[in-house]
Amino acid sequence: MVAEPTLTSKLVAEFVGTFVLVFTIGNNVLSFNSWGGVSIACALMVAIYGLGAISGANFNPAVSVTLGISKAMGGPGLDWNTVGTYCSVQCLAGMAAAVMYSLLHGETFNLQPAEGFGWLNAGICELLYTFVLCFVVMNVAAARKNGTEKNQYYGIAIGFVIIAGAYAAGSVSGGCFNPAVALGIDVSSAGIGFGWSIPYAIFELAGAAMAAAVFKFVRPGDFGGEATPATELASEFLGTYVLVLTVGLNVLGSSSAGAFSIAAGLTSMIYALGDVSGAHFNPAVTVAILASKRCPELTPAKAATFVATQILGGIAAGCTYSFIYAGQAFPLGPVGKSTWSQVVVAEFIFTFVLSFVVLCVAVSSTTKSSQMFGLLIGSCVTVGGCAIGSISGGSLNPAVSFGIAAGDGKSGSLFNALAYAGIETMAGVVAATVFKVTHEVDVEDKHLIA
Repeated sequence: MVAEPTLTSKLVAEFVGTFVLVFTIGNNVLSFNSWGGVSIACALMVAIYGLGAISGANFNPAVSVTLGISKAMGGPGLDWNTVGTYCSVQCLAGMAAAVMYSLLHGETFNLQPAEGFGWLNAGICELLYTFVLCFVVMNVAAARKNGTEKNQYYGIAIGFVIIAGAYAAGSVSGGCFNPAVALGIDVSSAGIGFGWSIPYAIFELAGAAMAAAVFKFVRPGDFGGEATPATELASEFLGTYVLVLTVGLNVLGSSSAGAFSIAAGLTSMIYALGDVSGAHFNPAVTVAILASKRCPELTPAKAATFVATQILGGIAAGCTYSFIYAGQAFPLGPVGKSTWSQVVVAEFIFTFVLSFVVLCVAVSSTTKSSQMFGLLIGSCVTVGGCAIGSISGGSLNPAVSFGIAAGDGKSGSLFNALAYAGIETMAGVVAATVFKVTHEVDVEDKHLIA
């Protein structure tokens, strides 16, 4: 029998993990490091893998509160005494780390919305990405399935939320997603200005509560309920929404790591919801899986509801990021001097790659990857976004295309979205056709077993 860590061990673990996280944030900001989001995410990731088995590696009062709410609703989580103790230690660690990086650099920085944005714009960003962070934590680390599955991707999934949010929302709110981070920054910069940590924390804790509620909806089995078709549709809506939101905010914020941030968001949501709905989040992928005929539970009627839900999620996200940027948006279409013929080739090839990889690592019985699937699928977005972003924008997804068109709100973008969607859907069909040839062994194996 494995011994249970003591309360002292758990609290020291929470202090160390939170301190390292906040200290890393401060040093990156004060060094003006364009790779800061990746550095911060990696600090969180390594701390999670190192200390997860000791304290649960919350390192964030919002995460602890989500666990407390979940437990109170009859699901997995923490009792309120533990939540309160963890939150206190995390906030102390955040303040200590912030004072330390300020002394190290001889200067500090203030917590406040970026220039041109108000409390509501910043608050929405903090709410949404804190929600995503807490939601992913609940699904990959707290859900009851993890007791038997013992996945090894939990730290990657959680850390990648930071990459997604830092580059997407950082240019609006600074990208805290953690009351201990907000409080630490605010205390260390009290000489410049103090008080923004309060509204930030309110929005972050609201995101935490929302995460607990949505977690219960998509995993009713963890609370004594049963899944329904609405559970799968909610999963597809949510994953697509987060993907398109991250796309739009990266573009509008002129992110230095847009493709990687978008890919990271997709990776995290795939790991969080893969066993709920299959985590398609892309009509082209749904069409590819349907056309492959290797997933009997995906009927044409079910595929149609998935596609409709994904497009709705994309449209909702497009409206959200445009609202955050006070009506600003961007068009969908050939970039710069690129032509439509170039767009057709670019979107077709890299949507094919994305759809084909999904079939290989998530559908095939021969090449399926039980641990790496999310990272591999998400990496296709890094590949395509970097490779053809300067030609077509690198949509690779009809839901993304329609989301961009909705955010732009112009008829030209809508017509372009229809064209993009046609190209991308055809790429999904071709991917399924090639997959049936390359992975014919899957069918042969079933015949041998029969």
